[in-house]
Amino acid sequence: MFKKFQSRWTRLWMRFAGLTWFGRLATWLATWFTPPYKARHYLASLNRRGYVAPSVTIYHTSLRMDRHVFIGDRVIIFQAKDGGPIELGERTSLFGDVLLETGDGGTITIGPNSRIHRGCQLIAYKAAIHIGCDVGIAQDCALYPYDHGVGPGEPVSKQPLETRGPIIIEDHVWLGVGVIVLSGVRIGKGAVIGAGAVVTRDVPEGAIAVGVPARVVKMRRELITADQETAIR
Repeated sequence: MFKKFQSRWTRLWMRFAGLTWFGRLATWLATWFTPPYKARHYLASLNRRGYVAPSVTIYHTSLRMDRHVFIGDRVIIFQAKDGGPIELGERTSLFGDVLLETGDGGTITIGPNSRIHRGCQLIAYKAAIHIGCDVGIAQDCALYPYDHGVGPGEPVSKQPLETRGPIIIEDHVWLGVGVIVLSGVRIGKGAVIGAGAVVTRDVPEGAIAVGVPARVVKMRRELITADQETAIR
């Protein structure tokens, strides 16, 4: 009986969830009987405005969210001077302690059904970060489409930011734990980047890349077993 009450309570308040002050209050009330972390992921499906955890900090005037987005605990969405828009596609998930930041003309776009796990930093200055659909980014990854100048005669802190261009991560890519992606890099559709890699150059579609700097060690199509090959034929 009490479980039915809990379910009705949660569904009732999620009807009013949103980014207004009342919407944030309703979200807080909806979580009273809901376990933490990924156990709350289903809440985003109960409201087209999605689920934004009560502990989320949003300081951004150009945040655009599609339907059923999930934003977990302690996520920070921040707009520095001249920061461009952040767009979150349908059913995008940010699983907690993620930082999304734009400044100096940078933008962030995350496609439908992509998942950004705990502790990741996507900081877009000077150029864009574009993430396609169904992309998985594991814990503690960092994407930076800019660098500090390092010329002599002046402290690095006073040198201008530089960029080699946007970061583009195409559909169905998987980044392992702790991957760093630097400016001007395109990671092709379906590629896999091993844990701890530092990606400084393009990775082709369907490749597996590991190491510092990341290099291609195999193509995913090479992993097809004899039985799979027979089935495909």
